[in-house]
Amino acid sequence: MGHEFSSSEELTVQAAPDEVWAAIATGPGIDSWFMGRNEVDPGQTVRQAFGGYTPEHTVSAWEPGARLVYGSGPAPDGRTVAFEFLIEGRDRGSTVVRVATSGFLPGDDWADEFEAMTRGNALFLRTLATYLDHFAGRFATPVTAFGPMITDWPRTRVKLVAAIGRDGDRVRFSPDGLPPVDGVVYFENSDTIGIRADDAIYRFMRGFRGPVMACHHIFSDISPESTEQAWRAWLNAKDLT
Repeated sequence: MGHEFSSSEELTVQAAPDEVWAAIATGPGIDSWFMGRNEVDPGQTVRQAFGGYTPEHTVSAWEPGARLVYGSGPAPDGRTVAFEFLIEGRDRGSTVVRVATSGFLPGDDWADEFEAMTRGNALFLRTLATYLDHFAGRFATPVTAFGPMITDWPRTRVKLVAAIGRDGDRVRFSPDGLPPVDGVVYFENSDTIGIRADDAIYRFMRGFRGPVMACHHIFSDISPESTEQAWRAWLNAKDLT
């Protein structure tokens, strides 16, 4: 048993169409708001590396500044996913971005995975909008750190919110060995929290059947390895299980 799914959302951002295209159709652009490290072979493929997950998507529409479509072929279990981005320039430098996601989720537990994916996608799209509104034209170094395995998410979430903050809050905290995080919570839902600072986007999320994750985008000169280690230590020190 499984389920076909589709969803769409429209974003209005304060960036030009060419800046939106750079964000969605180049590796450094995708690195600055999505997950992991990404590579784009223009008009051919989009590749991602996130932990041990390394999907490769085939591009089926490539219209610079206007439309991008890419997706994966069926996995052995039948799973598929596809993404479509439509870009429309508006007056005064703003742009409308329409994002559609579709595919197939296998298994009897598809509904749980779909709900988790929906909440994660909401964070990614709000991050894309935040990136384009505040960091367009700049590229970030992605940093991914995995914390402890989740045994009781509601309890973990209470601890995480206490350490970070809530939607709209001005927050400041200091991970050992890193500059202080000083920013505002730009998004929150039941599985995720996102913080925008002057030189970074910080995100914390519930891993689906896995650990607490920190998926950040840093717009300053850093050592990715030592930064990842520091965030991993911070997640484990917070006793989030």
